[in-house]
Amino acid sequence: MRKLVSLFLTMTLVFLVGCTANTSNTKNDDKINVTTTIGQIADAVKNIGGDKVNVQSLMGPGTDPHLYKATQGDIAKLQNADIIFYNGLHLEGKMLEVFEKMNGEKPTYAIGETIAEDLLLNDSANQSAIDPHIWFDIDLFKQALEKVKEGLIEVDPDNQSYYEENARQYFAKLDELKAFAEEEMGKIPAEQKVLITAHDAFGYFGAAYGLEVMGLQGLSTDSEYGLGDVQSLVDTLVQRNIKAVFVESSISERSINAVIEGAKKRNHEVKIGGELYSDAMGEDGTEEGTYIGMYKHNVKTIVEALK
Repeated sequence: MRKLVSLFLTMTLVFLVGCTANTSNTKNDDKINVTTTIGQIADAVKNIGGDKVNVQSLMGPGTDPHLYKATQGDIAKLQNADIIFYNGLHLEGKMLEVFEKMNGEKPTYAIGETIAEDLLLNDSANQSAIDPHIWFDIDLFKQALEKVKEGLIEVDPDNQSYYEENARQYFAKLDELKAFAEEEMGKIPAEQKVLITAHDAFGYFGAAYGLEVMGLQGLSTDSEYGLGDVQSLVDTLVQRNIKAVFVESSISERSINAVIEGAKKRNHEVKIGGELYSDAMGEDGTEEGTYIGMYKHNVKTIVEALK
């Protein structure tokens, strides 16, 4: 019954998109209206687009994109956009039909799907599933953001040099961020380089900095976890004497607390090493509300807990 209700809601939203397809896009200035899904992409668009863009993100702090379903208000934001950027790779799995519809009306880009497939990670439990959390590999994210630059130039070719220069400056900052992360992560002893979180969002991060990553749930929070999954992580914690696990800002602590309690029953004390930003960033107006600030927060939190 739940699946039927979900299908009905999706069909309704797609119908609403079609009904509003001819609505005029009223603009109060000459800026490009951009709509994105996750905050990481929105922040990058702001940096590359500068004062030439108005940016709206559908998914704010604490929002889980794996489970997110478009609202009627979201449809209006998408319809009023001149260009749309989303991650793709099934991150926003419940919105795919909406994006397919919008792609017939205006430039709509899944930036993650511009990356060569051999550079992407697969789910160890399901090789047909691709890990969508590309923003945790800074070099891969830069590749995906090339499509942001190209998309803005496509709709506003007169300002091509402006977008290219902004992208150059922003990418230089991302290179500095990568150097910072590499230096900091090097402070963690090799035997302590194990990152355990609620879901498997940090695969690219682990690959970039030599961390072994384990998540209670799979790549998507839409997947279920059971007693066996909890017990497997508890066994790892006890056998390898791991002292810290991490919660995520967009996921309930309930699942990871089950792991902590399981370890406690076996006389192994585990602490919460801190809260990490995985699928969502921090509040607007804070350092963690930017991609660079979010990334630095995660690095500092992980290093402090594991070193």
